[in-house]
Order: sequence, then C-alpha cells, then structure tokens
Amino acid sequence: MPKGVVHVQWYATIGRGDMLVQGVSEMAAPAALLYGATHYSVQRSRDDRFKIIMQTWFNSSDDWYRYWEGPEMREFRARYSGKFQALLTYTWHDEYAAESAPAEPVGEAAPDPEPSVAV
Repeated sequence: MPKGVVHVQWYATIGRGDMLVQGVSEMAAPAALLYGATHYSVQRSRDDRFKIIMQTWFNSSDDWYRYWEGPEMREFRARYSGKFQALLTYTWHDEYAAESAPAEPVGEAAPDPEPSVAV
C-alpha cells in the first residue's frame, strides 16, 4: 500500500496571513512528526496570500487521524480560532512516486571546449 500525503488547505482571515503561516510552520506541521509523519511541507500562495497549504506524509491514515485529533492540533485550532476560515478541508492522497534532488551537486560541469577553427 502506498504511503499517503495529506493536503490541508488553510485560508487565513483578513490581516492574519502572516500570523497563520507562522503558526502552521512552527506549531501545527512539526507536531505531525510526533505521530509518525515522515515529512511535512508548508507553502503560501504568492497569488493569494491568504491561502496556505500544509502537506504531511504518513505511512497510515490511522497515524494521520491520531495527529489531527491529538492534543497538539486541538490546541492549535483553539489558539488560532478566528485566524483561519472555519471551512477547513484536508484530503488524503496516495503517493506512488517521489524523488528529490541530491543535497549537493555531484561536481562542477566541465567547461565547454573552445570551438575549433577550420583553416
């Protein structure tokens, strides 16, 4: 069974985008690691500064629900109540392929050879 990626779409209320993205980045997303998440990511739209997407990678949906209903997320939702719109949606996606670039470049590229001039 493929592991899952859960997308949570937070939508900040007027004037609360900076506060919400900071809270999601520092409190909500990292708490997922306590419940078996292997990775998390938080993005903020450049076109719509109120739209924040949090992604968390879990090996089981049971771990996701333990996290989402756990004390850390209940505290987060209570503390940030009024900072995001009440219609909060999340969606589980099965992940079938993923790859990351190497952390460091393999090596410097060789310089292009000088063109030869035909005589």
